[in-house]
Amino acid sequence: MATFDLNERPDYDEVLQKIADYVLSYEITSEEAWNTARYCLIDTIGCGLLALRFPECTKHLGPLVEGTTVPHGARVPGTSHRLDPVKAAWDIGCTVRWLDYNDTWLAAEWGHPSDNLGAILAVADHLSQKRVAEGKKPFTMRDVLESMIMAHEIQGVLALENSFNRVGLDHVVLVKVASTAVAAKLMGANREQMLSALSHAWVDGQSLRTYRHAPNAGSRKSWAAGDATSRAVRLADIAMRGEMGVPGVLTAPQWGFYDVLFSKTNKDQKLKPEGKREFTIPQGFGSYVMENILFKISFPAEFHAQTAAEAAVTLHPEVKDRLEEIDRVVITTHESAIRIISKVGKLANAADRDHCLQYMTAVPLIFGNLTAEHYEDDFHDNNPIIDSLRDKMEVVEDERYTREYLEPDKRSIANALQVFFKDGSSTNQVAVEYPIGHRKRRKEGMPLLEQKFRANLATRFPAQRCGVISELCKEQKSLESTPVQEFVQLFSI
Repeated sequence: MATFDLNERPDYDEVLQKIADYVLSYEITSEEAWNTARYCLIDTIGCGLLALRFPECTKHLGPLVEGTTVPHGARVPGTSHRLDPVKAAWDIGCTVRWLDYNDTWLAAEWGHPSDNLGAILAVADHLSQKRVAEGKKPFTMRDVLESMIMAHEIQGVLALENSFNRVGLDHVVLVKVASTAVAAKLMGANREQMLSALSHAWVDGQSLRTYRHAPNAGSRKSWAAGDATSRAVRLADIAMRGEMGVPGVLTAPQWGFYDVLFSKTNKDQKLKPEGKREFTIPQGFGSYVMENILFKISFPAEFHAQTAAEAAVTLHPEVKDRLEEIDRVVITTHESAIRIISKVGKLANAADRDHCLQYMTAVPLIFGNLTAEHYEDDFHDNNPIIDSLRDKMEVVEDERYTREYLEPDKRSIANALQVFFKDGSSTNQVAVEYPIGHRKRRKEGMPLLEQKFRANLATRFPAQRCGVISELCKEQKSLESTPVQEFVQLFSI
């Protein structure tokens, strides 16, 4: 038995090098990606504005030390806060994710790549103001859109075949990694600094998913992404100050990420010849994820339930006057929805309810719609019929739905709904395989997404300001050429 370690420092792990080289050298040429990123930007900011209506969200916002003044402080859209970029990233990320209404990526791992805007906008706004003060050119919104496309790609490609949830880790680890990469680039990182920053993002102890699942689901899931983007900005800053990296952070025997946090038995993960688990990257980094991103347009609901809620709205006119006559409701769904959001029993809070398939189906069946307010305690407590209907629900898996959820040319998120009555009659089964925010329904969805953005703007700003912002965001070239600090100023109170 050896009594010493062989102290030969390795080269940086290959995964880190692939990410660094992509961020530092890849040129985005896809017009679809640039255009979709514009839609993603407005939708993400709009989701953050809407969240400001909820005190449980706003209580988290603002400086850690009251009265702190930050030169060239980054702004938090919809507020008067000017913060250091680390806390600004936290606040922006928190508001964006609070209502579970921003974009989604579904693969072996799930997640919300627009969460990364917290880091991107905070760093770009701060540095742009600083550059102008120094007589230099600021970043433009094209730089922000480029960062978004790259962050989406890093998070999404790493999620294609690597299931962190099956080993109990939360998907915000990928938000942290992606945000670290693009934040470091905005800060001017060279390759060594980029690799150092990325290595520290992996070496952090990672968040557990327990706050997303029964019986512990709670509001941390609404600020976890903000926490991740904030940490990313901090790590990028540490690396820019010359901090050494951890080259073998993933592969180091016993002490690396793979052995410590990824070695749990997991049929989704690929094995190396020696029996160890490692990440698989089935395709190169480009702009695939942004081109195929899923928008939440119709409902502020966990994405695996979007099509169930749509089916419920369709059936509402047929059942609204027969609610007391319902014998059972059958939800036909896919395996991921069953694993994440199918739950019975008492729902403890709003965060618990917006991750319950049965609740998100019952509300639109009864009321014909599903909004953020429908998850709040007052609404739930005053409508006991919701839980009564939940108790009558059966959830079954359709193997085709499960299979096509993962097929690259489909990526469906299918649900079907059928209501059976006590007299033996029933509705037809209503199946919805692709939500309105899916790439296959872009033509139908984008006008509705613009309406969603305008409605979200109106919750925070007067009509004239809403009009100015809307007109700017409609024009790709005008938006791209706008200096970041001027764009963010439009959203300041």
